[in-house]
Amino acid sequence: DWRSDRIGAALKGENPTVLRRLAAGFAVIGDVQFLPGYSVLLVDDPDVQRLPDLPRPKRLSFLSDMDHLGEAVERVCRRTDPAFRRVNLEILGNADPFLHAHIWPRFEWEPSNVVSRPVWLYPQERWSDEQFKLGPQHDALR
Repeated sequence: DWRSDRIGAALKGENPTVLRRLAAGFAVIGDVQFLPGYSVLLVDDPDVQRLPDLPRPKRLSFLSDMDHLGEAVERVCRRTDPAFRRVNLEILGNADPFLHAHIWPRFEWEPSNVVSRPVWLYPQERWSDEQFKLGPQHDALR
């Protein structure tokens, strides 16, 4: 299953969420889309766990890739939803053991109790609800 080795699958061309190969990683669309356009930047080396693990030139390339992906998500979301507000960029690394950056679009229609708070405070059911699972209905976002 490509989910057990997202980076390895991307390197082999077998990760179906890959949008594009970038200088230091892979732009992928998120598995869940309760915030339509959610994307992730995966580093292109599965052994890299943290940003400081990269040599400075590659670290700067990764951060540049994150900026480019964030800009692309913003352009798409601004065109597809007039309630688009902004993009949040995060490098956390608390759950997955490889360097990655989350690109979260944020919208005016989000519930008032989370619209100005971190995405991680959304109720757990949002993360697993079938209606928000990545599928063909998200092809236009790609």
